[in-house]
Order: sequence, then C-alpha cells, then structure tokens
Amino acid sequence: MTITSLSKSELLALDTQALEANLTQISLELVKHRRMLATAESCTGGMIAAACTDLAGASDWFERGFVTYSNAAKAEMLGVPAALIEQEGAVSEAVARAMADGALTHSRAHVSLAVTGVAGPTGGSDAKPVGTVWFAWCVGGETHSEMQHFAGDRATIRAATLRYALQRLLGFLLV
Repeated sequence: MTITSLSKSELLALDTQALEANLTQISLELVKHRRMLATAESCTGGMIAAACTDLAGASDWFERGFVTYSNAAKAEMLGVPAALIEQEGAVSEAVARAMADGALTHSRAHVSLAVTGVAGPTGGSDAKPVGTVWFAWCVGGETHSEMQHFAGDRATIRAATLRYALQRLLGFLLV
C-alpha cells in the first residue's frame, strides 16, 4: 500500500471540484423543477451567491443574492424584525430562519438559503464562539435550520460555511 500526501493546492483543487459538482447538481435539480434560488448572507458576504454565479448558465436557476452584513440590512432588505435581532441576536436560529423566509418574500425565488455567523477572529462570545454559524433553507414550503461550529481562521470558517450551505441545500432538493 502506498501512502501519499496531497499539497495544500491539491487539496483546494479537490475542494473546488466537489463544490462545482454540488453546484452542478443543484442547478440541474432547480432547472428540472423550474425553481429559482435566492441567498441571504451575512458572515459569508456574498460568497455563496458568487459561487452560484461562477457556474455558467446560473441565470436559469439563480434569482438573486442578498448580502445583509449589518443588522439594519437584515431588517431593511429581508424584513427581519429589529426586535427579533435585539432579542435573539443576529447569530441565532430565529434570525437565520427569518432571513431565509425574507429572501423568498423579497424575491421571485422558490428556494432560499441563509447564513449568519461569527467568522472571527473577533466577535465571538461564550454563548456564540468564533466559528458558530446558523443556517436556514426554505425548500418546498418548509424552512429547515441548523447550527454548526467550524474551526479555523476567518477564511476557513467562511469557506466551510459556503460548502456546508450548498451541500445541505442539495440534500433538501433531492428529498
């Protein structure tokens, strides 16, 4: 048995290939069912929308992306109640779900995904340490949400958020 080690650039290339494969499957599912996707992003700052639109033909299935980094943007662009943000915090299940619902309400999309988290290196707390990310997906009239904790620096956390959001979206589309 031969054991080989991949370089960092080779690992990133594999990651890119897996991401492209997921996006291709997402696009095929959305087009097949004549659905459009909208994203609502905070901690990723538009990375998910950018990844979607990197795929040729994205205009057939990607409707729009909301970058709502500030609390005011979440309220103004997505209709997330300011009182909800104040009560639960921007990084919370309730806010992620409201962002996903708001992305549908404020677009022509049929499917949405939302992310809100603490990418670091600052901004974390005991209750919500750096790497805490809440996700929400609206698919088929149902809103699903979950939280993940990712380790690493800011870039690593944001990249992990992007990959996880799209991987889970694909899973919901295939159900």
